[in-house]
This record gives sequence, C-alpha cells and structure tokens, in this order.
Amino acid sequence: MAQAQAQAVLASSSPSPSASLYVGELDPSVTEAMLFEMFNMIGPVASIRVCRDAVTRRSLGYAYVNFHNQIDGERAMETLNYTLVKGKPCRIMWSQRDPSLRKTGSGNVFIKNLDPTIDNKALHDTFSAFGNIMSCKIALDESGNSKGYGFVHYETDDAAESAIKHVNGMLLNDKKVFVGRHVPRKERQAKIEELRSKFTNIYVKNLPMEAGDKELRDLFSKYGPITSAVVQKDEEGKPKGFGFVNYENFEDARKAVEDTNEKEHSGKVLFVTRAQKKLEREEELRRQYEQAKLEKLAKYQGVNLYVKNLDDDVDDEKLRQEFSVYGVITSAKVMRDDKDYSKGFGFVCFSSPDEATKAVTEMNGRMIGSKPIYVALAQRKEVRRSQLEAQINQRNAIRMQQGMPIPGAPGYMPGAPMFYAPGFLPQGQRPVFPPNGMMPRPRWAPQPQGQPLYPQSFSPTLQGRPPRQPRPARNAAPQANRQQTQRKAPRPQTSEPEPSPPLTAAALAAAPADMQKQMLGERLYPLIHAQQPDFSGKITGMLLEMDNGELLNLVEDASALETKIAEAMDVLKAHMADSGEA
Repeated sequence: MAQAQAQAVLASSSPSPSASLYVGELDPSVTEAMLFEMFNMIGPVASIRVCRDAVTRRSLGYAYVNFHNQIDGERAMETLNYTLVKGKPCRIMWSQRDPSLRKTGSGNVFIKNLDPTIDNKALHDTFSAFGNIMSCKIALDESGNSKGYGFVHYETDDAAESAIKHVNGMLLNDKKVFVGRHVPRKERQAKIEELRSKFTNIYVKNLPMEAGDKELRDLFSKYGPITSAVVQKDEEGKPKGFGFVNYENFEDARKAVEDTNEKEHSGKVLFVTRAQKKLEREEELRRQYEQAKLEKLAKYQGVNLYVKNLDDDVDDEKLRQEFSVYGVITSAKVMRDDKDYSKGFGFVCFSSPDEATKAVTEMNGRMIGSKPIYVALAQRKEVRRSQLEAQINQRNAIRMQQGMPIPGAPGYMPGAPMFYAPGFLPQGQRPVFPPNGMMPRPRWAPQPQGQPLYPQSFSPTLQGRPPRQPRPARNAAPQANRQQTQRKAPRPQTSEPEPSPPLTAAALAAAPADMQKQMLGERLYPLIHAQQPDFSGKITGMLLEMDNGELLNLVEDASALETKIAEAMDVLKAHMADSGEA
C-alpha cells in the first residue's frame, strides 16, 4: 500500500525548491516507499527520489524528499534528523541545487581530535549553540567507526567564526579538539606539495651493518649543517642498516639526496630519498599498485580467456595443446586448490585479440574429455558483479511487470524455478524447462489465476493422462449412479498445438541475440523429452551451452541429436555415480 502511495506521489507535481530536503547516510536497501512512510507523517509529501547508479541501479546512499511547503520541511528536519533508518542514522539538510553554493566552503568548519563516541547528533547538539547548522557529519571508516574528525556547515560566516573562537582548544569528552576553517582538498594538496618540496629530513638505506651515528653524520655533513643523524637499531642495539639525517636548510637536504642516491659506499649502493610518514608511504604504494594493476589489465584486455567446466585430469599442458591451434599462447594455467586438485577452470592468454576471439567462437561448448567447456573473455570481479547486479535488477523489473514474485519479496519461495512465457525471457537468462514435463506447484502455494505458463510446444497432456472425474457422493442413490454412468461424459477439451514453421538459419539470425537460445531450446526440448523424459530439462540446459550453429544442426539431424543425448546421459550418470560415492 505504501509503495503504491509512493508511486502516486512520484507522479505528482514538484514543489518549490525551498521545500526540498537532502537525506543522506542511507542504507542501500532503503526505498522510496520506506521514506514515504517516514516523511508523510510530518506532512503531505510531493515527491521522493532515491538516487541510484545508472548501470547497476544500486542505491547511492542518499535521496531527495520534496514537501509542498517549507514549514513541513523545517518540521521534518527538526523531528527526523539523525533518526535510525535500517539501523543507520540518516542526515537531513536543505537541498542546494546550485553546486557553486556547496563548493564555496563559506561557513564550513573542520573539527579534529574528536572522541570516537561522538556521533553526528552529539556534534550537532554541541555546535548548534553558535548558529543555524545546514549540515553536520562525522567521517567514518569502512566499518562505520569514527575517524576522529568531522565537519559542521553553518548558514553564515559569523556563526562559523563564533564556533571556532569558543570551541577551538576546548575539551570534548576529555579530549582537546581543534576547530578551524575547512580548507578544500585542492588547497590542502597544494600546501602539502609545497611543504614536501622544502623537506629537511632524509631517509638513508643500505648502510653497512657496522655503521653507526658518527659514520652517518660524517658521510652527510659535507652538504650542510646537520641537526641530527640517527641509525636505527634493534632491541639488542645492533644497527638495522638504515637511518635518518635532518638538515637545517632544505637546500642542503635536496643536494644530499641528489648527490648520494644510488651511489656506492663501502661496497653497497645507497638509497637516499625524502623521509616520509607511514601513511604517506602506504598511500604512495597503494597508488603504485593500482596503477600497475590497471596497466596489467590494459595489457591483457581482449586476449585473456576464461575456461571452465574442465575435467579433473586437464593440466596446463593439455589446456595449452587444445587452444594452440588458434594462435600463439603466452600462458595457459589451470587453477588448483591447496591440495593441488583442479578447481575445474583456468585461463588461456593469446598474443592478439583476433586469436582470442577465434578461440572463443570455436571452443565454447566443445567437448574436452567428458564435458562441454565454457569459454569467454576473462573479466574483473568488479565488472562481473556489476553485470550480475544489472541483470538481476532487469529481471526483477520484468517480474514486477508480469506480476511474478521477486526473490526476497513476501510470498517468494526459495528454490522454486521460474518459468517464462515465450518472448518474455530476460536478457542473458537461459530458458528453464520442467524436468519431467510437469509444472511444479507447491501444495501450499495459492492457485494462480488463469492457465500456468509452459514453454512453447509443451502441454500438460503430454503424459497422456485423462482428467480425473469428480468422485460421487458417498450416500448417493444407486439409481442416480446408474443414470449418471449412462450419460455421456463430456470429453475434455484439448487444443492441438499448431505446427510451428521449421527453424532456419536465416530466421535464427534475424532474431535478437538474447532470444536465439530460447528459440533453439523450445525446438530441442520436445525432441529430447521424447527420448529422455526424466532428464529432458537437464540435457536441454547442457546442450544449450553449445554454439548456435551446432544446435540448429541438432534440431534438423535426429541422429546427431541422439548422439549428443547419449553423451549427455553418460556425463549425468557419471556425475550421479560420483555423488552417490561421495
């Protein structure tokens, strides 16, 4: 009901911008319907929109709520700000459509050295005494814990100055806090780079293990006055082979780095550079790692193949031999677990994209050993996840349009297979066929309206069983029974399926790519069901991994189809035998 009301609200006219609220820090599962129930208690809501990713349709964690008048918006901020929504306190502020107003930084205050127990609401209550607050936020890490700093954005500069004057250097929860003007990231980076260019402390590595503080000072004192020179030692007092030298002037430090870096001293090549803090080093290493990762991905883009459904006896050499006919292979690897058992998948890398494309076209669905393998271009985990999320969201949208249950929604039965009417199969989804020619229906499920959906060329009368006649009443008179048996029982009305035109290569090529597998599956399923009714659904799914051209040949060639069915049955029997032994 709330969802229907929310959709109706979305369609209504939009209000003035002054009654628009920004709602942030939302859990990804929060929907427009949930926010409507929450904000509609304050006053009539004009529209609600949860902002989502354009590709995956996943929530970005913030939304806009528009009221018809500003008074309701003010009341919502006063009563609902920092209210828990799905276990997370939401943050509400007036929406500012003009980005220049948000980016000026006017009235924005930075607070650091905060106690970890201080949350958004406590920070808001502390600083609201100095003026009207537009936004208040504590920075959190990935686990949701405070990073020890936050921001308060006032409406006026005077309020920000007053907060800095009265709170800077004061104790909050027994911790002395720093309060100052917020400096934009670009300005901070510029200042940091300027300070880094005027460094005085240098780091020296690859020193002789017997070198001490005096030798280090003597080595670098010729470049200028030194305030300190220390060689780091372990717990036993032995030198670790590296140390630090601090100069009075940054020009001397820079000259020392330029002259001594990668120069030999006592048989060792020194490494000399500007001394860095641990966080700075970690950030630089992380940036270098990401850069190398991107370069590696760009290098293997379009040439690295993912191969799965491999037999356990397929090793690196056999995998290379199978694919070597399509071009020059730079690497072939079957992935293995800790016990050196094959995981059933691997990777083959070619020297050019054309060779990789040809291998995908020719090898996908081909039998290697006792299994048809699956071959595709290798993808990053993030790309696969985003594609799966997009497919799931697309399927859910189609299910909603068709009135079908959505996984996770009320009334959804986990494990129950989904059956699609011909022509309504979501993109990227393989057609699902019933295993024994009967549509499964749990006994506790409600009776659906109308006829159930079956694949084309499939009818529930395939089993050849006539409909069951109604049972006569227990106390009915014998005469009535005899009269009832003498009457002609009405013949069940059966509709003969119209013969479908033969599927040709031209008709298959003219169909959309996402419909071609479904068309082939609808033709193959009845043929397979006639030979193996108990495993028709599984065999159809296995064969659909093959190339479309080979599948079309199976539709037309009964002997070839019979051979493939026999091969699939051998694989199934072997799998069932292995499962039985396990």
